[in-house]
Amino acid sequence: MKLALKISVLIIFLLCYNNTLGQQPTDCIDAVIACGNSNVNLNVSGVGTQELSGSNTCSSQENNSVWLKVTLVTSGTLGFTLTPNSTAITEDYDFFVFGPNATCGNIGQAIRCSTTNPSAANQGNNLTGMNDSASDTAEGPGADGDSFVKWLDVLAGETYYIVIDRPIGNSPFSLQWTGTAQFSDPPSDESGTNGTPLNLESCDVVTPFDNGFTTFNLTDNTSLIAGTQSDVTITYHENISDANIGINELSSPYTNINNPQTIHARITNNTTGCFELTNFQLNVNLGPNFAQPIDYELCDDSADGNNTNGRVIFDLSSKNPEILNGQNPSDINITYHTSQLNAEMRANPLPNAYYNSTTFNEQLFVRVEDALNPDCKSVTPLNLIVHLNPEAFNHTLLQCDEDGAIDERTIFNLNQANTVLTNGVAGLSTKFYTDSARTIEADGNAFTNTSNPQTIYVDVINDSTGCSSPSELTLNVSVTDSEDTELVECDNDGTEDGYFNFILTNADSDIVAGLPSGLSISYFETYDDALLETNNLGSTFTNTNPYSQTIYARVENANNCYGISEVVLTVNELPDIETEALAYYCLNDYPKRTTSLNAAVINDNPSNYTYNWSTGENTYQIDINEARTYTVTVTNANGCTKQRTITIEPSNIATFETIEVVDATQNNTITVLVSGEGIYEYRLLDENNIVYAPYQESNTFENVYPGIYTITVRDIKNSCGTVQNPISVIGFPKFFTPNNDGVHDTWQVIGISNMFQPNTNILIYNRFGKLIKQLNPLGSGWDGLFNGQKLPADDYWFAVTLQDGRVFKNHFTLKY
Repeated sequence: MKLALKISVLIIFLLCYNNTLGQQPTDCIDAVIACGNSNVNLNVSGVGTQELSGSNTCSSQENNSVWLKVTLVTSGTLGFTLTPNSTAITEDYDFFVFGPNATCGNIGQAIRCSTTNPSAANQGNNLTGMNDSASDTAEGPGADGDSFVKWLDVLAGETYYIVIDRPIGNSPFSLQWTGTAQFSDPPSDESGTNGTPLNLESCDVVTPFDNGFTTFNLTDNTSLIAGTQSDVTITYHENISDANIGINELSSPYTNINNPQTIHARITNNTTGCFELTNFQLNVNLGPNFAQPIDYELCDDSADGNNTNGRVIFDLSSKNPEILNGQNPSDINITYHTSQLNAEMRANPLPNAYYNSTTFNEQLFVRVEDALNPDCKSVTPLNLIVHLNPEAFNHTLLQCDEDGAIDERTIFNLNQANTVLTNGVAGLSTKFYTDSARTIEADGNAFTNTSNPQTIYVDVINDSTGCSSPSELTLNVSVTDSEDTELVECDNDGTEDGYFNFILTNADSDIVAGLPSGLSISYFETYDDALLETNNLGSTFTNTNPYSQTIYARVENANNCYGISEVVLTVNELPDIETEALAYYCLNDYPKRTTSLNAAVINDNPSNYTYNWSTGENTYQIDINEARTYTVTVTNANGCTKQRTITIEPSNIATFETIEVVDATQNNTITVLVSGEGIYEYRLLDENNIVYAPYQESNTFENVYPGIYTITVRDIKNSCGTVQNPISVIGFPKFFTPNNDGVHDTWQVIGISNMFQPNTNILIYNRFGKLIKQLNPLGSGWDGLFNGQKLPADDYWFAVTLQDGRVFKNHFTLKY
């Protein structure tokens, strides 16, 4: 049953994907042989050659079919149940049975068939087949039948063809055999019983030797697979499809096409045609595992009498541990060869001590082989590289004895000689030693000599290759000296913080005063930097300590230290003054009145400074009587200066230009227009000099009651004084009450005086137009009498002609 299941799965693959094969199980001649009464699981696709036309009573033909061949080995009954994988009632399978002992090409009439459509027949499922409960031998098409017909009574040795066809649907199917008759058993793979593995392995013995393809004798597995079976044929195939159908048999010896590769063996019973498939692997051994060796690099040496010819002796065996990468050296043989062919053929192995024949760069080939099976090998290249040693030069350093003790001992920066030692070639570095054997390394950044002079032994090293050449560096200590000096600047760079950007070269002349010519000077922040020539400050430097800092100047003669001097950088403070001020001068006081100005020194005695005014004066304080800008330059004892600027703006009392009065209205207003350099405020006093309206910024007064007033204008810019001007606001009372109570006892035009409108004409009429009174504009007014008699309370009319020509007519009320 397992074998039949395996065959059915393979046929599914065949039917679905191998449509180009010359043989298909859709035809009788290619029928799938059913063996061992196993269940069948298949798919159907296509018809191949149409072989059912007119060969059945069920009125159908091949649509999507597969042919099965059944040979019985015992008598009994033969039935089956076919189940589509899909349970859809529309999935429709038919079948046809031919035999017994029918032959392809003369198949005859079907002895059993069913083409019932399960949906049309209203079946509860889509199963079909042959069983013991059915009585008919043929049914269909369409709604006819129930999809099952009577099973067969069969005899041993009989052969039947069963055609499975699917006219509707796309589902594969499974087929379960029923009844008592039995099929032939398939042959078996007996290689698993003798303990010998089927997989074949071979070294790559066919050129090219490293591509993983070589020859195999497939028949070495034939007797192992057949075992004790005598009536079987074993064939070999590249794919499972060919093995299943039995086509494209492989010949032996065979060259693999993949590594590894699976070979499929078909075991066929020569009598029954039943077969079984098995498989095994072909593996090409590409040789032992190994680590790819890195380039073997050496520096040229004088062992051969020439250290520049690019040839040295290589110890090839020294690469073996790297290639083995931890493997047991007794399991693997390693040999070295000048060509790949020699390595592949194991010809002309090189000695371990190999003197390269190609200068500077030569490629060898390493053969790595299995010690037990030398044909299993790998070949890999190995590059031999010879590097030239760098060119090295001797040099002398002269250093100053500037450590405070004249003992010819000082600190050297040995790396300062690197440019000469390496001739300025990029990619070269140095190491320094105090012994000729170059075992005691010296600190190249700070080394204190132990003798004067002293020889330091140098290796000039190529940083990329590690190759080196020797040279010597001589250290000499000089006891010469140079002068200390000071650079002084005022803190006038715009920020008074004690920092200043000094031009260091301004100190050069003081440092070398009296010394030989041709000396060079460089500046450093610390003594150690100057001694070791590190962190050169350049030509300018901003001090890092405010107001005072000492730096160091190194004086050299031809790159050798002549002396180290102290340079004190001093930043002097500027005078502490108020630099700007604003003041005013009253022009109306010119020239008799003066204003005092001073230099505004802060928190110090003014006598500690000198002064230079823009007026030419040189005192701390001056008196001025003009409005303009004044400057004074203040200088302290260190010669540092700062300037104070005082701006004197003019001010003045006001000058009246015009006074605009709008009177005899509901809202009497006064607008004052003045000129002058001051800033002004305005006030109103009544005729008794009592404040009517206090000082205000606005030059307009509103809702002013009629009367005589004095306008006062004062300067608030510099309090230069006030000016006044009297004015009159004309108005007419609405009523009067002549009852001698001291309030409103008379009626008179308000705002008239000897100064304002004295020649005004005032006439009073009763309501009938009769002239009652002509008033004196400067008198006390009308008391309500006419010819000595009180007039009645009533409205009375007036006509006023002011001296300025204005005429007003209106009425007022007399009340008691």
